[in-house]
Amino acid sequence: MSGVPEQVTQILEAVGAGDAQAAEKLLPLVYEELRRLAAHKMARESPVQTLQATALVHEAWLRLGADAQPSWKNRGHFFAAAAEAMRWILVERARRRLAAKRGGGVVPLDVEEIDVASPIEDDDKLLHVNEALEKFALLDPRKAELVKLRYFVGMTFEEAAEALGIAVPTAKLWWSYARAWLGTEIRGIAPH
Repeated sequence: MSGVPEQVTQILEAVGAGDAQAAEKLLPLVYEELRRLAAHKMARESPVQTLQATALVHEAWLRLGADAQPSWKNRGHFFAAAAEAMRWILVERARRRLAAKRGGGVVPLDVEEIDVASPIEDDDKLLHVNEALEKFALLDPRKAELVKLRYFVGMTFEEAAEALGIAVPTAKLWWSYARAWLGTEIRGIAPH
Protein backbone atom coordinates (compact mmCIF):
# COMPACT_ATOMS: atom_id res chain seq x y z
CA MET A 1 0.00 0.00 0.00
CA SER A 2 3.10 2.16 -0.04
CA GLY A 3 2.63 5.21 -2.21
CA VAL A 4 -1.16 4.85 -2.40
CA PRO A 5 -1.90 7.51 0.26
CA GLU A 6 0.29 9.96 -1.65
CA GLN A 7 -1.44 9.10 -4.93
CA VAL A 8 -4.85 9.57 -3.30
CA THR A 9 -3.77 12.95 -1.95
CA GLN A 10 -2.49 14.02 -5.40
CA ILE A 11 -5.72 12.93 -7.10
CA LEU A 12 -7.85 14.69 -4.47
CA GLU A 13 -5.83 17.85 -5.09
CA ALA A 14 -6.39 17.45 -8.85
CA VAL A 15 -10.14 17.04 -8.26
CA GLY A 16 -10.09 20.21 -6.17
CA ALA A 17 -8.26 22.00 -8.98
CA GLY A 18 -11.04 21.08 -11.40
CA ASP A 19 -9.44 18.11 -13.21
CA ALA A 20 -12.52 16.23 -14.45
CA GLN A 21 -10.63 13.00 -15.19
CA ALA A 22 -9.05 12.85 -11.72
CA ALA A 23 -12.28 11.62 -10.08
CA GLU A 24 -12.30 8.61 -12.40
CA LYS A 25 -8.83 7.66 -11.11
CA LEU A 26 -9.89 7.97 -7.47
CA LEU A 27 -12.16 4.93 -7.10
CA PRO A 28 -9.60 2.33 -8.18
CA LEU A 29 -7.14 3.73 -5.63
CA VAL A 30 -9.52 3.95 -2.67
CA TYR A 31 -11.78 1.01 -3.52
CA GLU A 32 -9.76 -1.69 -1.74
CA GLU A 33 -9.31 0.44 1.35
CA LEU A 34 -13.02 1.33 1.46
CA ARG A 35 -13.95 -2.31 0.89
CA ARG A 36 -11.59 -3.46 3.66
CA LEU A 37 -13.12 -0.92 6.03
CA ALA A 38 -16.65 -1.93 5.05
CA ALA A 39 -15.78 -5.62 5.42
CA HIS A 40 -14.44 -4.93 8.90
CA LYS A 41 -17.71 -3.23 9.81
CA MET A 42 -19.75 -6.04 8.28
CA ALA A 43 -17.74 -8.67 10.19
CA ARG A 44 -19.45 -7.36 13.34
CA GLU A 45 -22.83 -8.16 11.85
CA SER A 46 -24.70 -11.45 12.14
CA PRO A 47 -23.73 -13.95 9.42
CA VAL A 48 -27.42 -14.73 8.81
CA GLN A 49 -28.21 -11.47 7.03
CA THR A 50 -25.43 -9.09 6.19
CA LEU A 51 -25.13 -6.19 3.89
CA GLN A 52 -22.23 -7.11 1.67
CA ALA A 53 -19.18 -4.90 2.06
CA THR A 54 -19.05 -4.39 -1.71
CA ALA A 55 -22.63 -3.12 -1.76
CA LEU A 56 -21.93 -0.76 1.14
CA VAL A 57 -18.87 0.65 -0.64
CA HIS A 58 -20.76 1.11 -3.91
CA GLU A 59 -23.67 2.85 -2.23
CA ALA A 60 -21.28 5.08 -0.25
CA TRP A 61 -19.34 5.90 -3.45
CA LEU A 62 -22.57 6.96 -5.16
CA ARG A 63 -23.49 9.18 -2.21
CA LEU A 64 -20.05 10.78 -2.32
CA GLY A 65 -20.65 11.84 -5.90
CA ALA A 66 -19.28 8.86 -7.86
CA ASP A 67 -17.20 10.16 -10.77
CA ALA A 68 -18.30 13.75 -10.09
CA GLN A 69 -16.36 14.07 -6.83
CA PRO A 70 -16.56 17.33 -4.90
CA SER A 71 -13.39 19.07 -3.81
CA TRP A 72 -11.80 17.24 -0.88
CA LYS A 73 -9.37 19.04 1.42
CA ASN A 74 -7.27 15.91 1.88
CA ARG A 75 -7.35 12.15 2.32
CA GLY A 76 -8.74 12.46 5.86
CA HIS A 77 -11.59 14.65 4.63
CA PHE A 78 -12.46 12.08 1.96
CA PHE A 79 -12.46 9.13 4.38
CA ALA A 80 -14.44 11.09 6.98
CA ALA A 81 -17.08 11.73 4.31
CA ALA A 82 -17.02 8.04 3.37
CA ALA A 83 -17.53 7.11 7.02
CA GLU A 84 -20.48 9.47 7.25
CA ALA A 85 -22.00 8.03 4.07
CA MET A 86 -21.64 4.46 5.38
CA ARG A 87 -23.13 5.48 8.72
CA TRP A 88 -26.21 6.96 7.10
CA ILE A 89 -26.66 3.96 4.82
CA LEU A 90 -26.69 1.64 7.84
CA VAL A 91 -28.95 3.95 9.86
CA GLU A 92 -31.47 4.32 7.01
CA ARG A 93 -31.60 0.55 6.50
CA ALA A 94 -32.13 -0.02 10.24
CA ARG A 95 -34.95 2.54 10.31
CA ARG A 96 -36.66 0.92 7.30
CA ARG A 97 -36.44 -2.55 8.86
CA LEU A 98 -37.78 -1.35 12.21
CA ALA A 99 -40.63 0.52 10.54
CA ALA A 100 -41.61 -2.62 8.63
CA LYS A 101 -41.24 -4.80 11.74
CA ARG A 102 -43.41 -2.45 13.79
CA GLY A 103 -46.24 -2.53 11.30
CA GLY A 104 -45.20 0.50 9.32
CA GLY A 105 -47.05 -0.87 6.34
CA VAL A 106 -45.77 -2.34 3.15
CA VAL A 107 -42.29 -1.18 2.30
CA PRO A 108 -41.71 -0.75 -1.45
CA LEU A 109 -39.16 -3.19 -2.81
CA ASP A 110 -35.94 -1.55 -3.86
CA VAL A 111 -34.51 -3.45 -6.83
CA GLU A 112 -30.96 -2.89 -5.55
CA GLU A 113 -31.82 -4.65 -2.29
CA ILE A 114 -32.98 -7.90 -3.89
CA ASP A 115 -29.46 -9.36 -3.84
CA VAL A 116 -28.33 -7.49 -0.74
CA ALA A 117 -29.57 -8.58 2.66
CA SER A 118 -29.57 -6.02 5.45
CA PRO A 119 -27.24 -6.05 8.42
CA ILE A 120 -28.69 -7.79 11.44
CA GLU A 121 -26.80 -5.88 14.12
CA ASP A 122 -29.54 -4.93 16.53
CA ASP A 123 -31.33 -2.14 14.69
CA ASP A 124 -32.41 -0.54 17.95
CA LYS A 125 -28.79 -0.49 19.15
CA LEU A 126 -27.56 1.02 15.88
CA LEU A 127 -30.21 3.75 16.06
CA HIS A 128 -29.43 4.45 19.75
CA VAL A 129 -25.73 4.80 18.92
CA ASN A 130 -26.57 7.11 16.03
CA GLU A 131 -28.89 9.27 18.16
CA ALA A 132 -26.30 9.56 20.92
CA LEU A 133 -23.57 10.28 18.37
CA GLU A 134 -25.60 13.17 16.91
CA LYS A 135 -25.83 14.72 20.40
CA PHE A 136 -22.13 14.09 21.02
CA ALA A 137 -21.23 15.75 17.70
CA LEU A 138 -22.86 18.97 18.92
CA LEU A 139 -20.58 18.94 21.97
CA ASP A 140 -17.38 17.64 20.41
CA PRO A 141 -17.39 17.28 16.62
CA ARG A 142 -13.77 16.06 16.31
CA LYS A 143 -14.25 13.21 18.77
CA ALA A 144 -17.54 12.36 17.07
CA GLU A 145 -15.65 12.05 13.77
CA LEU A 146 -13.32 9.56 15.45
CA VAL A 147 -16.33 7.52 16.60
CA LYS A 148 -17.74 7.48 13.06
CA LEU A 149 -14.45 6.29 11.64
CA ARG A 150 -13.96 3.59 14.30
CA TYR A 151 -17.55 2.40 14.88
CA PHE A 152 -19.23 2.82 11.52
CA VAL A 153 -16.25 2.22 9.23
CA GLY A 154 -14.07 0.04 11.41
CA MET A 155 -10.83 1.96 11.02
CA THR A 156 -7.96 1.11 13.34
CA PHE A 157 -6.63 3.76 15.71
CA GLU A 158 -3.73 4.34 13.34
CA GLU A 159 -6.00 4.78 10.30
CA ALA A 160 -8.44 7.04 12.12
CA ALA A 161 -5.64 9.13 13.63
CA GLU A 162 -4.12 9.60 10.17
CA ALA A 163 -7.48 10.54 8.68
CA LEU A 164 -8.08 13.10 11.44
CA GLY A 165 -4.52 14.40 11.50
CA ILE A 166 -3.96 13.53 15.16
CA ALA A 167 -1.53 11.29 17.05
CA VAL A 168 -2.51 7.69 17.82
CA PRO A 169 -2.32 8.24 21.62
CA THR A 170 -4.68 11.21 21.19
CA ALA A 171 -7.08 9.03 19.19
CA LYS A 172 -7.04 6.44 21.98
CA LEU A 173 -7.75 9.08 24.63
CA TRP A 174 -10.56 10.56 22.55
CA TRP A 175 -11.99 7.07 21.97
CA SER A 176 -12.03 6.32 25.73
CA TYR A 177 -13.78 9.59 26.46
CA ALA A 178 -16.27 9.17 23.60
CA ARG A 179 -17.14 5.60 24.60
CA ALA A 180 -17.79 6.68 28.20
CA TRP A 181 -19.92 9.64 27.13
CA LEU A 182 -21.86 7.63 24.56
CA GLY A 183 -22.38 4.73 26.98
CA THR A 184 -23.92 7.06 29.54
CA GLU A 185 -26.09 8.71 26.88
CA ILE A 186 -27.25 5.41 25.38
CA ARG A 187 -28.28 4.06 28.78
CA GLY A 188 -30.47 7.15 29.06
CA ILE A 189 -31.95 6.62 25.56
CA ALA A 190 -32.52 2.88 25.55
CA PRO A 191 -35.82 1.66 26.97
CA HIS A 192 -35.37 -0.38 30.15
